[in-house]
Amino acid sequence: MVLKIINATEAKIGTNIMLDGEAYTIKKMDISKTGKHGHSKVRIEAVSIMNDQKKVFVIPGHDKLDVPMVNKRKGQVLSVSDKVSVMDLESFETLEIHCPEEIKSEIQENSNVEYWEINGQTIIKRIT
Repeated sequence: MVLKIINATEAKIGTNIMLDGEAYTIKKMDISKTGKHGHSKVRIEAVSIMNDQKKVFVIPGHDKLDVPMVNKRKGQVLSVSDKVSVMDLESFETLEIHCPEEIKSEIQENSNVEYWEINGQTIIKRIT
């Protein structure tokens, strides 16, 4: 679900954007000034929220970018296997969530974690 639409020149470092159906976070951004007859250009370096894949692209400054709604929630770990079983601390529902390997090695049962829901995908981002 898209929260809002912004111009490319309105984006800032740390803004979450949608590219090719996947959520990215802007890590670096350069805006070139307009020429006599041209438009400003924006060079954006972004990292995927789900798999840390880097993407670099250049777009005109007047192009629109979608900003996704990121739902940040807290949960308690029930079990750890291929996926992590987490119970939401507000609704008490049980979810099977993908977890990055560097965080999975630190997770223990009964520990609290923060997970993000973005466009129907969920991922554990940190241990609280």
